[in-house]
Amino acid sequence: MQRTKIALIGLSYRTAPIAIREQFSCTAADIPIAHLALDSRFDNVREMVLLSTCNRIELYAALDDEPRIHQVMLDLLAEITGVDTAVYTQNLYHHTSAAATHLFRVAAGLDSQVLGEPQIQGQVTKAYMNAVEVKTIGPVLTELFRAAIRVGKRARSETNISYNPMSTSSMAIAQAQHILGDLRHKQHLVVGLGEMGQLALKQLHNRQVTRLAVANRTRARAQFIAEHTGAAMYSLDELASALETMDVVITATSASHPVITVEMVQAAMAKRPFRPLVLLDIAVPRNIDPAVQHIPGVHLFDADQLKGNLDEALAARQQEIPQVEKIIAAEVTALSAQLRQLSVKPVIVTLRERAEDIRQQEVDRTLRYLGDLDPQTLKHIHHLSRSLVNKLLHEPTLRLKAKAGDDDAAVYAAAISELFGLVE
Repeated sequence: MQRTKIALIGLSYRTAPIAIREQFSCTAADIPIAHLALDSRFDNVREMVLLSTCNRIELYAALDDEPRIHQVMLDLLAEITGVDTAVYTQNLYHHTSAAATHLFRVAAGLDSQVLGEPQIQGQVTKAYMNAVEVKTIGPVLTELFRAAIRVGKRARSETNISYNPMSTSSMAIAQAQHILGDLRHKQHLVVGLGEMGQLALKQLHNRQVTRLAVANRTRARAQFIAEHTGAAMYSLDELASALETMDVVITATSASHPVITVEMVQAAMAKRPFRPLVLLDIAVPRNIDPAVQHIPGVHLFDADQLKGNLDEALAARQQEIPQVEKIIAAEVTALSAQLRQLSVKPVIVTLRERAEDIRQQEVDRTLRYLGDLDPQTLKHIHHLSRSLVNKLLHEPTLRLKAKAGDDDAAVYAAAISELFGLVE
């Protein structure tokens, strides 16, 4: 019986600066399945799930246990992302035995830049759904990710780890308030209206900000949100002129290149020399050219800088960590039991299928000699035959499940396969 390992390779804001992370913008749809299937280096890889967010990229795989797991995972990540490994090798972390614990901590928000932030739970769910859609996931990683999603839900429903939610957006707005003071009468522009951009809008509304403007690549989306929020609307082509009147600009687009350049900011500041401009770039890759920070009057902060002061909310969340850790430990134990069951499931399924085939054949042969039978008698015959099969297989099934994960589990599975002729 071949043992399957869960392996993880990744990098995050903890191990890699934004300049490294922004080179990774791939999704599950980018996994070259046909190409990987032809590459002998990945013959032992059975399943894959890619978790890609602004703050991390992590590749999870279920693969046959072999001594080259770390190298296989490194090669696999390079093939999927197309990024030269020399760029990020020193920023990587690897896990095998601790892969589940790591993912559970991620889903619970314990590994987030903002402790307990809720967005990551949705991102873990999305990674799982994407893998299902592109058919790179199987039974092992399905159990892993379903457990992780469950951990995220339990952490937020059974503890206060996400109480008084904080996010990169709220941290950004807090930074703007630190520089400009009361934001209610300042002009704000949110560029990019995906999840992060809409969260920023929500945070601004919560602070009673009314002077809002939005800009987005898709005009229809910008128009829809503008109508529902009362915000003014700009196209991306109008950003240069919009900068002339704004006090705070939050960028959160998925563009792979800066949408706000040095030239745009220089031109805008020339028309407002004594009025500060706060630029909050919460996107990865960055939306604002880092060089604008050298322009007088401009205050630029990117995602790595927007850590802010989490004060009382953070302290309260930190008190919840031990309880979340207990949830994680319990779910890791439960997952281990589930995976042990999976390891012997193929043998059990094949054994029961073989027994059902034999039962059906023998019942059919007997019925040919008995002639016409009333439905009730026929029902009893089938019930009797099924009961006999189930009772005969009950004890071997229980014992094999109990042995799953033990060193001699493979011996038991092989013995059952041999005795019952399950292997051709």
